[in-house]
Amino acid sequence: MKNVCIVITARPSYSRIKSVMIALKKHKQINLKVVVTASSLLERYGKVADVIKKDGFDVEAEAFSIIEGGSLPQAVSSVGVSLIELSSIFSRIKPDFVVTIADRYETIANAIAASYMNIPLIHIQGGEFTGSIDNKVRHAITKLADVHFVASSVAMKRVIAMGEDPEFVFNTGCPSIDIAKEVLERNFSNFNPFESYSGTGPLLDLSKGYVVVMQHPVTTEHEEASIQIKKTLNAMKRLNKPILWFWPNVDAGSDATSKVLRVFREKEPNNKFHFIKNMKPKDFLQLLLNSSCLVGNSSVGIRECAFLGVPVVNIGSRQNGRERSENVIDVDYEEDSIYLASQDQIRNGKYKSSNTYGSGNSGEKIAEIISKIEVNVEKKDFLHSLKN
Repeated sequence: MKNVCIVITARPSYSRIKSVMIALKKHKQINLKVVVTASSLLERYGKVADVIKKDGFDVEAEAFSIIEGGSLPQAVSSVGVSLIELSSIFSRIKPDFVVTIADRYETIANAIAASYMNIPLIHIQGGEFTGSIDNKVRHAITKLADVHFVASSVAMKRVIAMGEDPEFVFNTGCPSIDIAKEVLERNFSNFNPFESYSGTGPLLDLSKGYVVVMQHPVTTEHEEASIQIKKTLNAMKRLNKPILWFWPNVDAGSDATSKVLRVFREKEPNNKFHFIKNMKPKDFLQLLLNSSCLVGNSSVGIRECAFLGVPVVNIGSRQNGRERSENVIDVDYEEDSIYLASQDQIRNGKYKSSNTYGSGNSGEKIAEIISKIEVNVEKKDFLHSLKN
């Protein structure tokens, strides 16, 4: 029996790993241990820890680590606190593997703690390329990780090119596509988000279409966060459609972003905007599937929306370099560009489903590989074999 510890740090981390958790929990050779930390424990960011528990997963440990304030030094401090907390947790639960997800800044703490404690590290979604600090974090974790489950063939080539042993690099697709596949097959067209999720703002008539907005601050552009969110806000006001706006992630610049949204919410309460902190992964993807368009800079627009065929207006540099499907239009932080692209995408309607990030069976693939794989934490680096 293998003890497999999954560390969940934020709202998007859970949606990226949920199908793997389900498969691991069912597997007879696996003892799943879930650790929640960082913003996944905070009410202002939707407290995804509660969603995890309601979905039937036992939480082995909770580690409060976020130093709030939305600045770069506080992000660094948060990583430091995570390191201290996780070292104690790993020492107690003695995992055979630690699983860390994607590229959010706080995930580097999971990788460092496991590596320094000689615990084999599994990385989900390495080998991708984007903007911001995420690239550095993602690639650093790749070099610390012992096993890699990547989401595309291009990502697989990148990880191997970085010197990782091809024997431990697996193209399984993205686990979040597993949930998207379920949603696409069931398609509850009458899904009403206001019945299960209160949020703030008027209860909108969604029967004639609506737009979902999810825009996060960019770490390397955090001083411009308030200006950037105002551009999108103004463009959405001009669109004159029901807007379901999701609260930003906890990144440098998040306080400035949140302040702009709060001021707007208080000064213009009669606008067609409803603000939501969090949803269960399936409900969120159902909301996206039934929407006219997604606007913002979340990777869900590049990844899950491609599979669902949802039109996307991707703003700014946050997703630069990530593989795209035809459902995405890229624009800068310019009000007119955001507004016009949103109009075009709404008129276009749904796109053909894309399998760029998988076909919907990643969770079971990953669980089966973990159950069988044997890893030596003394990693080989295959870069030495390259000729000058």
